[in-house]
Amino acid sequence: MTWRAQGRGPVLALAAAIGVATLLGAAAPAPGEAPQYDAQGRMAPPADYRDWVFLSSGVDMSYSDAPAMPGGHMFDNVFAPRAAYEAFRKTGVWPDKTMLMLENRGGASKGSINKRGVFQSGDVLGREAHVKDTARFKGGWAFFGFDGDAPAAQIPYSAACYSCHQAHAAADTTFVQFYPTLLLVATKLGTLSAAYLAETNAADRK
Repeated sequence: MTWRAQGRGPVLALAAAIGVATLLGAAAPAPGEAPQYDAQGRMAPPADYRDWVFLSSGVDMSYSDAPAMPGGHMFDNVFAPRAAYEAFRKTGVWPDKTMLMLENRGGASKGSINKRGVFQSGDVLGREAHVKDTARFKGGWAFFGFDGDAPAAQIPYSAACYSCHQAHAAADTTFVQFYPTLLLVATKLGTLSAAYLAETNAADRK
């Protein structure tokens, strides 16, 4: 998915946060905010995700050192259901049945009165979902890529997005390091992953 620890402390804090969330009971997802599957296990794209909480937007992001592809810019916008967002703010982890939606849109520099910089334009170029469903998916999470409004099959576990999120995600296998308001939450609650903290500490020493 084109979707930023150490020692026992964060691990214990994460376990405690999960325990608290379980004891208190995370709020049930609102209608349209929980994943819906058909008989083949394909997931339907949520229709109203743009009414969810907007987490962040990146421009021309890449997790590879390869040169950028020519031909324009791309924005990625990430949205989370309101109930899931509020649960994360309280516990530092995502509740079960969370869907994070990634929307890709093209970028343009010429238009209307704009003189510099890049703005979002045009139709949606692609959409992906990162879904937490612990009873259904190995490791609790899965990815789906949508073609229009058609239901999508799960992206296979062999895809690089799974191992990348396991190795580099800041909290609960999600790239909270790129969601500035939630990174502060996870830092305060001690739910940052050991891998992320080690990676960050190594980068700081360079």
